Amino acid sequence: MSASPSTRLKNRLKRWEAAVDARLRERITRSGLVFVAALTLVGLAAFASANNLLFLLLAAMVAVLMVSGFVSRLGLSGLELDVQLPEHISARQPTTARIRLHNEKSWAPSFAIQVVGIENSVFSTALYFPVVPGKATLEDVVEVRFARRGVHKEDSFQFSSRFPFGFAERRERVTLKRDVLVYPCLDPQSGFEALLTAITGDVESHVRGSGNDFYRIRPYEHLESARHVDWKATAHTGSLQVREFARDQDPLVHIFLDLDVPPELSGWFEYSIECCAFLAMRLVNRGARLRFQTQGFDRFIPVECDVYTILKYLALVESSRTGVPSLDEEEDCVRVALSANPRRFVEAGWNTARVVGPDDLPRAEPGTSQE
Repeated sequence: MSASPSTRLKNRLKRWEAAVDARLRERITRSGLVFVAALTLVGLAAFASANNLLFLLLAAMVAVLMVSGFVSRLGLSGLELDVQLPEHISARQPTTARIRLHNEKSWAPSFAIQVVGIENSVFSTALYFPVVPGKATLEDVVEVRFARRGVHKEDSFQFSSRFPFGFAERRERVTLKRDVLVYPCLDPQSGFEALLTAITGDVESHVRGSGNDFYRIRPYEHLESARHVDWKATAHTGSLQVREFARDQDPLVHIFLDLDVPPELSGWFEYSIECCAFLAMRLVNRGARLRFQTQGFDRFIPVECDVYTILKYLALVESSRTGVPSLDEEEDCVRVALSANPRRFVEAGWNTARVVGPDDLPRAEPGTSQE
């Protein structure tokens, strides 16, 4: 249901007022309006009555107003802001940032300084510093949250102070120009845990070989070597039984992300990127060997890189029109392919892979539970 014209007009006026309010370097407070009204009345009364006492009172009030503006401007001058972020940041996850406020003035402290992020800043918490001594550096910790993956190039902050008398709020805007790389969200979402469980089951089904750790006893298969026959189990069951051992090296998990995505499925492509990041982090934390591949990227973990190399790639990857690579059957591994068009992979010979498409991994609607 669309909003009425009057509602849209009110929303536009509110946005305009907010934009103007953010650009004003000084805003008169309510107490300032009361003081100016009182100053005006005293001035009118002084000129109307020609009373010297009223002229002295008017001069004192004007002096207080001028001193207030000068002290407020002096308090905001010479302030430097620095933001220290952790090395690894994921989208939509709370991250701790350290704020450092430095006063370059050698003799004049700054009082009642408030620091707040503006214009869709990732810093939603306002910081208040009662006093910043000269040449001093104060630190505080805030929680930040980046809404999307990718490179965030700058962030805007605003210093404000009502010191000394609260007649006006003086503001100074600061823009930090710094590239911050944000990984895709690593939180489990709808369907991620189920896919991870299925991949783990595929891995466990491949854990069989000639290692040293006992895995299970199973029936004998044709043409197998007799040296692994368990004669006690054979005598107990009446049929040949074979001892199976865990493989010395876990099988490789091969994850392929298809970059060929139509525009109408761009939302699902972002969802699949977050799924790949989730799977890569969880599998590597469990000690699995991983191969991550797209049409323009191919890396092995831990031989060629670590998981953060994969996350950095996923933070910047974009969709592109390209074909389906041929399936590499050289090494026995568990294969997973995420594609907006699963049929292309099946037709290209990826029959041994678990091909996941929009129907297999439906994107959760905004506002629904991600458990």
